[in-house]
Amino acid sequence: MSKENERLAPGTAKKLVLASTSRYRAQLLARLSLTFEILDPGIDETPNANEDPRALALRLAIAKAQTPLAPADAWVLGSDQVLACRERTLGKPGTHDMAIQQLNACSGSTVSFYTAVCLSNRASSLCYSHVVDTRVTFRELSDRDIATYVATEPALDCAGSFKVEGLGISLFTEVSSTDPTALEGLPLISVCSMLREANLMD
Repeated sequence: MSKENERLAPGTAKKLVLASTSRYRAQLLARLSLTFEILDPGIDETPNANEDPRALALRLAIAKAQTPLAPADAWVLGSDQVLACRERTLGKPGTHDMAIQQLNACSGSTVSFYTAVCLSNRASSLCYSHVVDTRVTFRELSDRDIATYVATEPALDCAGSFKVEGLGISLFTEVSSTDPTALEGLPLISVCSMLREANLMD
């Protein structure tokens, strides 16, 4: 886990903001029984040319956590997830047809999900960041498997076109990660570590 600057400036506020429009991340953060606000970070998520997927996830997480739309004295949590499949970067499918294409691409393959998280306080120039790499092996999926899944549990707002916390778990043969919530969109083990560093939780 990377960390910039060691000391919190005197009087720095303890307000926590989740810079995300994802209901999944809000639900995950709510598990920690903390008071927080939600803010659309207003960040352009377009990848740079030939950008490494891990670097992309980290860049976007930091940009969200440092959004100028949040109060400078607030602690802002940003996160982003990028899927790398057969040297391709896959984002949120958006449509049923694209979801089917993504699942076809992942079928029978081991893919990497890079889930980056950043906690930043612009007033004190404190910034903590971390990336969790989750390896997911998909079983061989038939056209019927994919069509049934997309019809039953469309996950058009999830990279990879599935919800691991739902029926999506049936698509895999193996999941390997240091943080079980990373694949859901917010690595809570990393988040807790950062929040403790910032004295936002015990």
